[in-house]
Amino acid sequence: MSPGYDAIVVGARCAGSPTAMLLARKGYRVLLLDRATFPSDTMSTHIIHPPGVAALERWGLLERLRATGCPPMPTYSFDFGPFAIAGSPRGTSPARCPRRIVLDQLLVEAAVEAGAELREGFTVEEVLQEDGRVTGIRGQVKGGMTLSERARMVVGADGRRSLVAKAVRATRYHERPPLAAGYYAYWSDLPVEGFEAYVRPDRAFGAAPTNGGLTMLVMAWPVSEFDANRTDVEASFLGSLDLAPGFAERVRGATRQTRIAGTADLPNFFRTPYGAGWALVGDAGYHKDPITAQGISDAFRDAEALAAALDDALSGRRAYDAAMAGYHRARDEASMPMYELTCDFARLEPPAPEMRQLLGAIQTDQAAMDDFVSVMAGALSPSEVFGPRPTNGSRTTRAAVSGAHLDPEHL
Repeated sequence: MSPGYDAIVVGARCAGSPTAMLLARKGYRVLLLDRATFPSDTMSTHIIHPPGVAALERWGLLERLRATGCPPMPTYSFDFGPFAIAGSPRGTSPARCPRRIVLDQLLVEAAVEAGAELREGFTVEEVLQEDGRVTGIRGQVKGGMTLSERARMVVGADGRRSLVAKAVRATRYHERPPLAAGYYAYWSDLPVEGFEAYVRPDRAFGAAPTNGGLTMLVMAWPVSEFDANRTDVEASFLGSLDLAPGFAERVRGATRQTRIAGTADLPNFFRTPYGAGWALVGDAGYHKDPITAQGISDAFRDAEALAAALDDALSGRRAYDAAMAGYHRARDEASMPMYELTCDFARLEPPAPEMRQLLGAIQTDQAAMDDFVSVMAGALSPSEVFGPRPTNGSRTTRAAVSGAHLDPEHL
């Protein structure tokens, strides 16, 4: 039996819809599935850093995002208590922080316009396999019949609990346990200057403007405190803000418009992202703590890379294994430095003395501050500012100051 589709993409949010859109634009027959209906919300930090915004611009979707009223964030600031670092990350278009009910709908519509077939409210129940190769899916339309569909490729874009990844037993590696619990809510009348972050021992919180004149406020504390704080999340959340009194005062003058949502189920891992007839993208293939808010930008990057690799393989320009091994290698090389830095941050431990010294020196030089925020925005590799991570796990710290790298002993 010949496959009905070139690709079935399971999951239609920030990784799945762009993958489906890009494949459909190349002329492939694509089926895009999601158990949700759109527009709908999902837990997320929302922030699209400049590299992610650049992807939207390449895809011709940035103007649509601008039209939703989502404000730009040209500056980032990181308040460490004794000092603060503020600057503008590299990139031609500033970061944005759209509500997921806005962004996901925009991406789904773009996939459909490109020619992908969308089925909302569809729950995939089984990944079909024959002779060790994935051949399709079986699932159920909400309130309807069970259907089976076949494809040359099944792409799992179905999040960190990916059914596709479980079905094919995708190998996990570079694993770290959950390190922090994350919570967020929306406030009105909470003015912020770009993206604002506050870093304290055992706490990190930040704020970003989003759609509808609202501000998203996100909080992280160590996963070891999850059980104690979950008995009164609101009190723990609001009380933690007093670690930055000026910001806390602004929040007290604002109005919370939603409940505080959050979780501690935030494992850190990579999965092997391909095999016979299947591939993984987004959180299904690579997940890390949201404290650095890289998820959406990484999903866009990897969707673009996967679509290119699948095009090479499906068109016969490259052997399947060669094309997909290239996707796997490029993803890991691009992701690993930020993955390690994110895990470091998510521990919410006080910085080592040499790092405090380095950060204190950075604040005296605007170019160095711009480099630091470029790292946090995913626009510059951590190894270019902080140095490579040696095999013993410690990090050589260095910063670009006035165009030169400055070692800690010279600070």
